[in-house]
Amino acid sequence: MAQRSPPLLLTLLLCTLSVNSSFQPALVLEMAQILLENYCFPENLVGMQEAIQQAINSGEILQISDKKTLAAVLTVGVQGALNDPRLTVSYEPNFTPVVPQMLPSLPIEQLIWLVRNSVKLDILNNNVGYLRIDRIIGEETAAKLGSLLRDNIWDKVAQTSSLILDLRYSTAGELSGVPFIISYFSDSESLIHIDTVYDRPSNTTRELWTMPSITGEKYGKKKDLIILTSKRTVGAAEAVAYTLKNLKRAIIVGERSAGGSVKVQKIRIAQSEFYITVPVARSVSPITGQSWEVNGVSPMVNVIAKEAVAKAKSLLVVRSTIPKVIQSISDIIKRYYAFTDRIPALLQLLQSTDLFSVVSEEDLAVRLNHDLQTVSEDPRLIVKYMQDDAATGEEDLYNIQDDMKLLRELVDTTFKVEILPHNTGYLRFDKFVKLSAEAKLEELMANMVWEPLKDTNNLIIDLRYNTGGSSTSLALILSYLQDPSQKHHFFTIYDSPSYGSKRGVYVLTSYYTASVGEEFAYLVQSLHCGTVIGEITSGTLMHSKTFQIEGTDIAIIVPFINFLDNNGEFWLGGGVVPDAIVLAEDARHILNGYGTMYISSQKETNLLLIGSNLKSTYLLSYQNQ
Repeated sequence: MAQRSPPLLLTLLLCTLSVNSSFQPALVLEMAQILLENYCFPENLVGMQEAIQQAINSGEILQISDKKTLAAVLTVGVQGALNDPRLTVSYEPNFTPVVPQMLPSLPIEQLIWLVRNSVKLDILNNNVGYLRIDRIIGEETAAKLGSLLRDNIWDKVAQTSSLILDLRYSTAGELSGVPFIISYFSDSESLIHIDTVYDRPSNTTRELWTMPSITGEKYGKKKDLIILTSKRTVGAAEAVAYTLKNLKRAIIVGERSAGGSVKVQKIRIAQSEFYITVPVARSVSPITGQSWEVNGVSPMVNVIAKEAVAKAKSLLVVRSTIPKVIQSISDIIKRYYAFTDRIPALLQLLQSTDLFSVVSEEDLAVRLNHDLQTVSEDPRLIVKYMQDDAATGEEDLYNIQDDMKLLRELVDTTFKVEILPHNTGYLRFDKFVKLSAEAKLEELMANMVWEPLKDTNNLIIDLRYNTGGSSTSLALILSYLQDPSQKHHFFTIYDSPSYGSKRGVYVLTSYYTASVGEEFAYLVQSLHCGTVIGEITSGTLMHSKTFQIEGTDIAIIVPFINFLDNNGEFWLGGGVVPDAIVLAEDARHILNGYGTMYISSQKETNLLLIGSNLKSTYLLSYQNQ
């Protein structure tokens, strides 16, 4: 609660006040004295009485004859001075104090009736417990009804798989009952300091701790607990919700609670018919250093009160999938992730990550993605919420049978071949095709694509619109750019022409170039077998598989191949920076205009492809002549 300077504000207030003959200035001083002796924030009152006396003695007070108006003006003043909306002054000539009923003194039959009318227990589908408590009974009453509460409520609740604790209608209760409820939803490993209550009239402080043992079986802290609140939830129920929320034991669903007080008293000002309502005790949580008073408990999931039960049920469904999601992601990483040395740390993270406040599948995906990328330092390892996206475990590639007619149509529609001025070959393909089981597709590519280009002086490979495809054809196309004397190839070329490295090879890129397309550009640079011209590529990740977690809209994308370049560094799939950066639309025009370009740096390079889930490891060596 923000603090203001009471002397100045009360001085300004009282300078606007005056009283008729029936209301003496001494009454204002009496009000100040009540605050000094009873207000639960006495540190905010320093200098107030002196300021009031000074204002009265100044003679600047105006006449206010109507007593209710005076009470309203005093209320505005004292609330503004102390920034506390609970402080009110009222004029009540017929006020009759209400003495609160002491529950422990009631006959046992009345206590049983009260509990049965303020507590409701149901067991919902999937063994979800629903417990509605409209009044939190105090420690003495709970002790008196111990066996009844244990047998009819708490032991039945303990057998449920998860629990919805409904406090939306809890408008009464005693703070001394809070430790029992907190203890029921915690373990007995160590006691927890849950609240500190300061009482101003007695100037005493009382600490509330969890109990070392309770009658009956504890619910513990492992099963899901959702607490429902509304704007009517007040007092001890707020203390329960606030504490369990900040202990990370319960998810709060519903509306912000009322923001009540530990204890408020209406005190008569001297012998007049004016009363001042004062909060005489305050709560301070040792967990947060703050309180649920005045501001209330804010929910973690905001819904109107009448929709809270339905929201809680759907949330429990999400929560129930978390262990399965964690296990599935762990298994996928263990089986497929290419950085095998990082797997133990990732598995440990998944088992220890704090998912207490996860309230949706999207929320779960965001948190897991952040944690996994932080530990792995690999932007390709992605957990994402798919919902409307179709996630599959295989790449969306061309995959046709070995039908020669269909294969010929595939090559014809995929590859565009031209001979440009200055005997410059031009090859554009927007997708890397998936190789068939046999060699028919490679033979067709050799005859239909590479044979027309083999005698050109230079070759332009246009990848400006290439968005990826299958990496199986990548090595094949690279092989055509090598010398026939090359010792190591990914594939055997069946009587195919070889373009070699003595002529200029220029690869055009744009920010559309993605996945296997940018991998090709990267290899051309790394192997020094061509010049990359155009825009920085998209940085789309490649050599990854997408796995959707069964029964959810969560998927994990796992890289199963890593690249180690000739400098011994891993390439994690970031955008490829061209050797010559120009706008993509100008790249081909520049080449046509200037004719021959050549690579000035030629040296032996090696590229090692490491795949943790591959049957073979290949070493591709390229020797420039």
